[in-house]
Amino acid sequence: MIKFFSQMTFRTKINLGITVVVLVFGLLSAFLVSRLAGKAMLTEIKKRGMTLALNLGTRSTDPLLAQDFLRLKNMVDEVKESSDDIIYAFIQDHSGQVLSHSFQADFPVQLLKANILPAGAHKRIQLLDTDDDFIYDFAVPVQIGPQRLGTVHVGLSREKAQTAVQRLVTTVFSVTAGAAVIALIMGTLFAGTVTRRLNILRRSAEEMVKGNMDQQTGLAPHRYCWDIMNCERQECPAYGDRLQRCWNLSGTLCPDCGEDGYETKIDDCQLCRVYLENRGDEIQKLAEAFEVMAFSLRNRLEELRAAQKGLARQQQVLKTILDATPDLVSLQDQTLAYRAANPAFLNFYALREEELIGQAHPEISRLWQNAAPPGEDRGLFDTGGAVSREVLIGQGPEQRWFHVVKVPVHDEERVVGLLFTARDITEIKRYQEKLIQSVKMEELGKLAGGVAHEINTPLAIILGYAQMLLEDLPQDSESHEFLTIIEKQAQICRRIVSDLLSFSRHMESHMEEMDLNGSLSEVLQILKPIFKQEWVEVEASLDPEIPPIVGDREKLKQVWLNLLNNAFESIGQNGVIRVATGLSADGRRALVSVADTGAGIDSQDLEKIFDPFFSTKAPGGGTGLGLSLSFGIVREHRGQIRAVSPVPPEYWGADEPHPRAQGPGAVFFLELPLHGEEMPEFAGEVLPAPAASVAE
Repeated sequence: MIKFFSQMTFRTKINLGITVVVLVFGLLSAFLVSRLAGKAMLTEIKKRGMTLALNLGTRSTDPLLAQDFLRLKNMVDEVKESSDDIIYAFIQDHSGQVLSHSFQADFPVQLLKANILPAGAHKRIQLLDTDDDFIYDFAVPVQIGPQRLGTVHVGLSREKAQTAVQRLVTTVFSVTAGAAVIALIMGTLFAGTVTRRLNILRRSAEEMVKGNMDQQTGLAPHRYCWDIMNCERQECPAYGDRLQRCWNLSGTLCPDCGEDGYETKIDDCQLCRVYLENRGDEIQKLAEAFEVMAFSLRNRLEELRAAQKGLARQQQVLKTILDATPDLVSLQDQTLAYRAANPAFLNFYALREEELIGQAHPEISRLWQNAAPPGEDRGLFDTGGAVSREVLIGQGPEQRWFHVVKVPVHDEERVVGLLFTARDITEIKRYQEKLIQSVKMEELGKLAGGVAHEINTPLAIILGYAQMLLEDLPQDSESHEFLTIIEKQAQICRRIVSDLLSFSRHMESHMEEMDLNGSLSEVLQILKPIFKQEWVEVEASLDPEIPPIVGDREKLKQVWLNLLNNAFESIGQNGVIRVATGLSADGRRALVSVADTGAGIDSQDLEKIFDPFFSTKAPGGGTGLGLSLSFGIVREHRGQIRAVSPVPPEYWGADEPHPRAQGPGAVFFLELPLHGEEMPEFAGEVLPAPAASVAE
């Protein structure tokens, strides 16, 4: 029932409501009126019957004393015929004998005892049931003074009396029904007027939902403000505006108008002529408020669309930045569940976005807790502070340094999120270490130079006197043997001092255009016969198409000499040294490789072999400065150098190591810029030389 009622139209509800109210109150009123009228009529009927009985009793006194039965007969017949609802009338003497009656037939003897009037009673009414009808029997005494002469009875039909009451009730209900019909017609007209205007509001609301905010829901005014006020100020916002009322617009130019908007003008304009002439009823005011709302919504939507476009542009810029940045960026909520993450963050953990968003992943947070107090992330929500630290992730060669920043995200009242960023600073750390090492080496070079100068003079004296004594002593003497040992060790010390001086002394380079292959060939011609004595073969694969380079011929010869000597010492006897040159793929660099089949270099030593004084040789076998000097010379030539061990089998042009290999071997790759070409500034990272560039 409720659902059915809710589905009715408002017009039907108004009609139904008015009809129900009229019918309910009409029926209730008719019922009450009929009850009251019926009771009043019955009361009046009883009074009339009693009046007829009393009148008949008074009139029958004389005929009764005179025993004038004809007159008594006329009197009872007259009472009987006076109204249709009077059934009978009769008169009894004091002994109860019927003297006269109005019955056409015999007198019904049952009436004699139906309503006996007690002695001393002045009246008595009794309802009699005759099977066909109910009759009110009115009994009054006929007396002179205290002496009763007889009794008068008048009988009125209750059914005929009630027929009159029913006619009254029918009349009342008919009038009520007519009033209900009239109310229904008037309600229909009223409902049509109300619902028609409400339908205008409904259709306007539907148009607003569709985005059409230019709606006029109120009735058009008879005259507009510029007509009423005879205003010609076209710069006024209200001039020519047929959609909105002037009292709803801000900034109007009427002298009596306030400067504020709708909130205050609706009260300030109550006495304005324009308002008094164009104001309407409550529905009209509702329609005008609806128009103001639509106008305000239109302006607000335009502002929101403009702001949305700006936010979309900013969001796209921010997304592009986050997608492009290599930094790891994520956002967590108060439960430490992830709400956003950039591609770098997802790729670092090999996760898809749907696997991360909405999940806590405490194992991710633990990864960055190096040197962090327990519960740091949760504590940031309480303190609102930020965290910035460097964290080392991983072990061994896979170790990476990250600069981690954690910043709480605030709303107007509290911390609602945690922004996490991590930047890979491994290369910066390496550069820092190399810079520190370079400074240390520079200071060490200065120290070594000073020490070498101080030692060189007494060492020369020792060596000179030892050689002089050797000339004076017989060769088979024990002293000659001891002096020989002294001379040999002094020569070793002299060589160490010489290397120290070379390491510490910065000699000006003489850069000129030179032939790279020619420089290598000169060194190889000197060393090949020496190496051949130990059955070490030198293979040369020099590319004749290499253009000239710019360099210091003598310094580069020292580099070739150091690399070849290291390869020879690594082999010892019976091996192969291979020297190859070529061009890089971009044709801007000259590539040089020196490989051997010797013992190779341990993986933990590959990062240290270019450090000063680092050597894998036995004590007295070298100073550990040769590769450091070579590294410095190559860097001075804006080149790069690196070592690889073991030698890849494909370098030898086979799938297996060289047949004469004694160990894994090692290969040194060098890159030098060609004449007129620029190389990136050397920063410690060495580019590999493609095998195709150094193959025969």
